[in-house]
Formats: sequence, C-alpha cells, structure tokens
Amino acid sequence: MEIKEYIRTNEGRWLDELFSLIRIPSISSQSEHKADMVRCAERWKELLLEAGADRAEVMASEGNPLVYGEKHVSDTAQTILVYGHYDVMPVEPLELWKSDPFEPEIRDGHIWARGADDDKGQSFIQAKAFEYVVKEGLLRHNVKLILEGEEEIGSPSLNSFLNEHKELLKADVILVSDTSMLGADLPSLTTGLRGLAYWEVEVTGPNRDLHSGHFGGAVANPINVLCKMMSDMQDEDGRITIPGFYDDVLPVPQKEREMIAQIPFDEEKYKAAIGVKALKGETGYSTLERNSCRPTFDICGIWGGYTGEGAKTVLPSKAYAKVSCRLVANQDHAKISQLFIDHVMAHTPDYVQVKITPMHGGEGYVCPIDLPAYKAAEKGFEKAFGKKPLAVRRGGSIPIISDFEKILGIKTVLMGFGLESNAIHSPNENIPLDILRKGVEAVVEFYNQ
Repeated sequence: MEIKEYIRTNEGRWLDELFSLIRIPSISSQSEHKADMVRCAERWKELLLEAGADRAEVMASEGNPLVYGEKHVSDTAQTILVYGHYDVMPVEPLELWKSDPFEPEIRDGHIWARGADDDKGQSFIQAKAFEYVVKEGLLRHNVKLILEGEEEIGSPSLNSFLNEHKELLKADVILVSDTSMLGADLPSLTTGLRGLAYWEVEVTGPNRDLHSGHFGGAVANPINVLCKMMSDMQDEDGRITIPGFYDDVLPVPQKEREMIAQIPFDEEKYKAAIGVKALKGETGYSTLERNSCRPTFDICGIWGGYTGEGAKTVLPSKAYAKVSCRLVANQDHAKISQLFIDHVMAHTPDYVQVKITPMHGGEGYVCPIDLPAYKAAEKGFEKAFGKKPLAVRRGGSIPIISDFEKILGIKTVLMGFGLESNAIHSPNENIPLDILRKGVEAVVEFYNQ
C-alpha cells in the first residue's frame, strides 16, 4: 500500500492514539504530575509495540522514566536511533487558551493542544513512519527508539542514562524531530545549533553604600566599573576581545553560506517587527549568519544601587550582571567559561573586587550537509514537500544534541517539522494535519534511502 493511502486508511486510528498521549498532562516541571509521567511513558511503550517494535520497555533513570523500543532487521544493517521526548511545558496562562490544552481539538485543519507539536506530535510522526515501513515490509535498517521525560527541564538524567546504556543505544545515526522549518511552503533542515556559556558577575567597591556627594569622584563606582568592563568585551567590529575566544571556531563552509543567502529574508520587516532603526553585529557577516553561526556576547541583565521611586544620591557598594555567550560548534563551553573568568580577573582594577559565578552551559552542534543520513533526510523532504529543503543553522541551543555526539559518538540529523505558528511553549499550541501527514511521508522516504 502506498504511504498516502496508508495514511488515509489509518488516520482515524492514528489521531485516537495521538490524542491518548496528549490527554496525559506530562508536565515534567511540576511535581504533581509525577504519576502522569509514568502513565505517558507506559502509553508510549504500548504504541511502540503496536507499531511493530520487537521490544519496548519503560526504563528507570535518576528522574523520570525513559521509553526504549527496537526493531532488529539484520546484524549487518545500519542502525537508526530515533530520539524524542514525551514531557511538555506548563500550560499557564490558561485563560489565553481557546480550548482545553489537554483535550485536543481539530479546528481549521489543525490539532490544538499542549504537546500537539512539541514533542508528542513530532515524535508521533516518527512512530507512524516506523509503523508503515514495518507493516509494509519495507524496513531495511535496524531501528531503536528512545523517548525521555525531562527535555523541557534540561534533561538532567539523560547523560547518566546514555553513559550507562552505551551498548544498548549503539547506532550509526540519530534522527530527531524536535525542531522547526522556515515555513509550511519553505521546508528546511536544521544543520546547526549554538552552544551557551552563562555567568553572574558581582563587582564590589566600598564596604557599604556611600553618599555620592561626600565620596563621589574619590571612590570608584562599581556600576561604572562593571559597565566599562563589560563594554570592553567587544570591539567596534563586534568581535569579542577575550584572548583565545575564537581559537576553536570553525569557519562556515562557503557552500553553506550560499545556502543561507538563499533563505528569504526581508531586513526592513525584521527591523520593523522588533522596533529598531538599524541592526548591529559582527562585521563581515549577514544578519542570518550573525544570529545562527557566529558566537555572541550579551549582557542579559544588569543592576545595582538605587532603582526605586524618586532620587537617592548614592554611590553603591555592589553591581551585578548576568552575562551569556552563544557559542558555535567546536567551542567548549567550559573552556570559554574559564577564558571569560581569567580575562575579567586580569582586567579588574585594584579599586574593586570581582566575583564570577559560572552558571549553566552547553556545546553547539553542526551536522555536515554531506552526511549520508542528511542527504536521506533531504530527499525525504523533497518527496513530501515537493522542493529541496534549505540547510539552516539555528541560533538557539539544544545541549542534548552535542551530548549525544560526545557520549555515543554519533551524529544527529535534525528532521523537524514545526512551524513558528505552532506556538510551542505558548497558549494554543497546534500542528497542521497536513504537516503531520507530510512529516510521515518524509520520514518514510528517509527510510527508503
């Protein structure tokens, strides 16, 4: 049976199955849903077995359980490891939802519910493509599937699980559907994600707040010092001035820069949407390159002194800043964190003291566009959407993707089907039924390569 006919024949059952997952409020960040996490994992186990897995089980971790399933075809066949997550974000503010977030509704050709896209809907695409190739006798690869229940809280238990089960999860490539496309009529494959390093900086001057009239001009103001130190972190060309910061940065291949240049982008609309008259960034790169495949330095928050109503002439004792760097592939977040600390300490003047607290971090990731599995995904999109997908690097971070590579030694292909209008993490999350169908077609074609 052809895939389009299979989808038409089975869509009613498929929606019932997907809705059974969505109705379970598997919110990993809220402890009152602990039992729901287990219920959702058990339901996924049932669905994987029904889809044709030889084996499926719910496996314990340090936190919420994981679901593992597999289908073995041959000892000589390549193995695909499919990753997804069954936990979802909280639904507040409830009053902004047009329908019950955990009672899925079909309206205007969309499924509306929490998890409709992220990531129950997208994981379901993978499960149904797997079902089709198994039931129709078309599967030529070994397939392993793993679904975790902590992605929305940073996957705190995943690394230890990966280290403990390296042999079980051994594969040739990882396939993930948890990213987005440029548009419903503009398919794209995510080829890169940025990493992250984050710190809190505390600058202390005098041992107490001082009268700015009595002491101003004689004692250094910690806020002034902090602002100067942070502004010196970038030069006029937008380059970060920390010695060694760019040592491990790999250049973007010219072929990929040419693909980025093909992405439809209206700079005037971009500026108007965010209310700025001009853009600012690293010299020598386009806007889309700057916000996806170049590292950044940003002060995310800064405070100190008096910020209440009216005036208070005070020279503050302390000043604080939250600082982040988006990193690119091959930059080690721990190394960058230490470089930042060393640089700040080396340039701290004697009239203040500085304390830096490293916070969270993660590595970036790049999928080579000549990887055979990437080419297979490319053909899958072309078959389902009627056009070759663009290769797109994203400015955000998904640290688990780089963890997969470090721990399991496997590259990941990010074959996501989300849209900006799907409103993940927001009220009225949704997924178009048409995208759900095309997603299954694309993954089936991936398996056919």
